[in-house]
Amino acid sequence: MTTLALDGLSVRYGPVDAVRGLSLEVKPGEIVGLIGPNGAGKSSTLHAIMGAAPLAGGTVTLGGRSLSGRSSEDVARAGIALVPEGRRIFAELTVEENLRLGLAARRTPANGDALEPAFELFPVLRDFRRRSAGALSGGQQQQLAIGRALVAEPDVLLLDEPSLGLAPRIVDIVFDALAAIRERGLAVLLVEQRAQRTVALADRSHVLANGQLRLTLGPEDAGDTERLISAYLA
Repeated sequence: MTTLALDGLSVRYGPVDAVRGLSLEVKPGEIVGLIGPNGAGKSSTLHAIMGAAPLAGGTVTLGGRSLSGRSSEDVARAGIALVPEGRRIFAELTVEENLRLGLAARRTPANGDALEPAFELFPVLRDFRRRSAGALSGGQQQQLAIGRALVAEPDVLLLDEPSLGLAPRIVDIVFDALAAIRERGLAVLLVEQRAQRTVALADRSHVLANGQLRLTLGPEDAGDTERLISAYLA
């Protein structure tokens, strides 16, 4: 069982505590949501997992092996892939070339068409595989960013605000894709602004406020707007 576990994770930027004593775990075949107001520490948590933010305390483990203090490259090769906020695709490269960049983090040689998992999930990427990535719409670029992470065959997928700025129809495509990714057995840690939709999709969702875990919700709580608002304002 390749489980991602955070135990007492703390992140500090100078005198500012961005995350304080956060503990959670994500098991294979689970989606865990991380929601909360702006500045709550959600993105800092993802960056700390990837070795790109300063750990002030606590541990990050994957399958019982410590990732604390390891470089972002080492974390990626251990089996964790991040889809960052803003997509960060390479506009001057084609869709296929962007996808092939994800192969660099694979731990085993690719058999057959290594890009097929991305094409199956997002058929538009197959249709536009020779097109410049910069010519894609924002929604298509988001699908490309997720597809690029998947071709690395990670055990854990981290996503930072994947629905940000997308049209409602594309948001549906992204959330449907996340459900399909869960069915493939990946562990997914999802940072999202669409709180109710995240709570409805995820196996459980943790609400962060001021860097601390305030509340944990299940899919059955998706309609409890009052409880969610109270957690955001805590």
